[in-house]
Amino acid sequence: MKSLRAFALVGASVSGLLSFATIASADEAEHGLECPSYPWPHQGILSSYDHASIRRGHQVYQQVCASCHSMSLISYRDLVGVAYTEEETKAMAAEIEVVDGPNDEGEMFTRPGKLSDRFPQPYANEQAARFANGGAYPPDLSLITKARHNGQNYVFALLTGYHNPPAGVSIREGLHYNPYFPGGAIAMPKMLSDGAVEYEDGTPATEAQMGKDVVTFLSWAAEPEMEERKLMGFKWIFVLSLALLQAAYYRRLKWSIFKSRKLVLDVVN
Repeated sequence: MKSLRAFALVGASVSGLLSFATIASADEAEHGLECPSYPWPHQGILSSYDHASIRRGHQVYQQVCASCHSMSLISYRDLVGVAYTEEETKAMAAEIEVVDGPNDEGEMFTRPGKLSDRFPQPYANEQAARFANGGAYPPDLSLITKARHNGQNYVFALLTGYHNPPAGVSIREGLHYNPYFPGGAIAMPKMLSDGAVEYEDGTPATEAQMGKDVVTFLSWAAEPEMEERKLMGFKWIFVLSLALLQAAYYRRLKWSIFKSRKLVLDVVN
């Protein structure tokens, strides 16, 4: 009787473990593999962006990502003082042609880009983007690190996580296996490979280095005010600390006479 009860308990335990594994596997297939947590240097309370990395990341975006992905919320002037000088940014903006107008005759015309112009769009509209990418719509990257759960880690893991599908997993034609993407099948092919970009500063363009740099650039694009916000917060903490010390001293000064005085109770009179 005892052996049957023990056998039933073991069977229930194994069944529970198998059920948990099945649920975890199904969740992984639906939402994607949980991405690792990476030590981003700008995540500290008083840490700032690596501006050299932002510049390299912009280069990766221009040469690798911009052919499919837009950044409609970023203007060329946003790069001034962050990754490039004003002269460099003006020269970069002048390389594009922008449709403007109408002119005095009511006609649209093209002109060289200027600092106030946004980054150019790779496609005229969503339908053109889907047609060029087999029905998939490349998302805008302006806020991608804020729009995805665990954004920075997710984007880096996604960019560097391509490999052959495991045994028993079939991926239909036109898709690529990436365990960090929900469903495991993504239309975007592997874009980063060693030496795909030649950095201006001579940094070795490994796959991991390019992934780190472009994620840093995208993080800055999503939160360009982060450094100013941290600096302002530090200033407020400093000012409030001084105010707290002053309040504590004032309280001690005002109440010290009451704490040190001696009260005599005359019960006779």
